[in-house]
Amino acid sequence: MATSIRLDPSLEQRLDTLAAKTGRTKAYYLRELVASGLSDLEDYYLAASTMERVRKGDEKIYSAADVRRDVGLDD
Repeated sequence: MATSIRLDPSLEQRLDTLAAKTGRTKAYYLRELVASGLSDLEDYYLAASTMERVRKGDEKIYSAADVRRDVGLDD
């Protein structure tokens, strides 16, 4: 899927420099950035969503003692 974005000129220059110095394409680095950045964003926003449900009382929470007991670690 082709997608286009506008980069700040200073970011584009940094990307150009990196690509030129390493012999890789700008597209390669953009794909790498999206893949790693997307993982970080997913972690953050999914955790934030869960915390909001906890604050509202819509998400069940368990204490460490409950978990240890339930999985049989308190023997």
